[in-house]
Amino acid sequence: MPETTLPATPAAPLARSFGGAVRQLRDAQKSNRGAAGYSRWVNRPLGRVLAAAAFTLGLTPNAVTALSAVATFSGIAVIALVPPSVVAGIGAAALLVLGYALDSADGQLARLTRTGSVTGEWLDHVVDSVKIASIHLAVLISWARFVDLPDERFLLAPIAFAIEANVFFFTIILTEQMRRAAGGPSSQVAAGGAAPVGRSLLVLPTDYGLLCLVVALSGASMVFVGVYTALAALNWLYLGAALVRWYREVRTMGRGVGGAT
Repeated sequence: MPETTLPATPAAPLARSFGGAVRQLRDAQKSNRGAAGYSRWVNRPLGRVLAAAAFTLGLTPNAVTALSAVATFSGIAVIALVPPSVVAGIGAAALLVLGYALDSADGQLARLTRTGSVTGEWLDHVVDSVKIASIHLAVLISWARFVDLPDERFLLAPIAFAIEANVFFFTIILTEQMRRAAGGPSSQVAAGGAAPVGRSLLVLPTDYGLLCLVVALSGASMVFVGVYTALAALNWLYLGAALVRWYREVRTMGRGVGGAT
């Protein structure tokens, strides 16, 4: 997900080893407050290791973003083009998990090297916006081509999930920008204080990382259809509640940054 742009001058000497980079990254994590469970306990720690490896190899954050895109879209292509099987499902899920971890690693590498930039944030957003739509369209293609569904109306599930994912992504980015425009605090804050475990578990169904893992079930088609459809419904329920909360927040920002009320 997007990272905060940072100044080019490092605040402390850079690490010179893989282990030193891991330690510095651990001390420069984004806040876990509000983060879903998979991102908090799996993806960010895995991204930290990949960021440290990229640092020792001399890769730039944008290069890591490109690697993330390659892994992610390779996994999405497997979903859409390869008939469902245990091997294909696990392979697609592994590529998606790697792509998501690299998506975390690019921002962590930018913080470590103090090379965060507007172009890097833009590129990260573009890759995210493509993947959150295309993964659900790939599921739609797979079900239409390869799966003997008990009812064709199940094809509405990936369509609905794609709509939800795009609305959620656009709205959370827009709300963040409006916070900045209104002079309020950004959600991209430095780590500090313990984040509630209960909330991380509560919002787990909305975590893209959980969706990556669910793809591993695609070899058992009917199980995957059921779990994926239930996940789509849970995400719509969360989006409805989040839109109400964000709308109320935006109303408190004043009338200077928006259009119609």
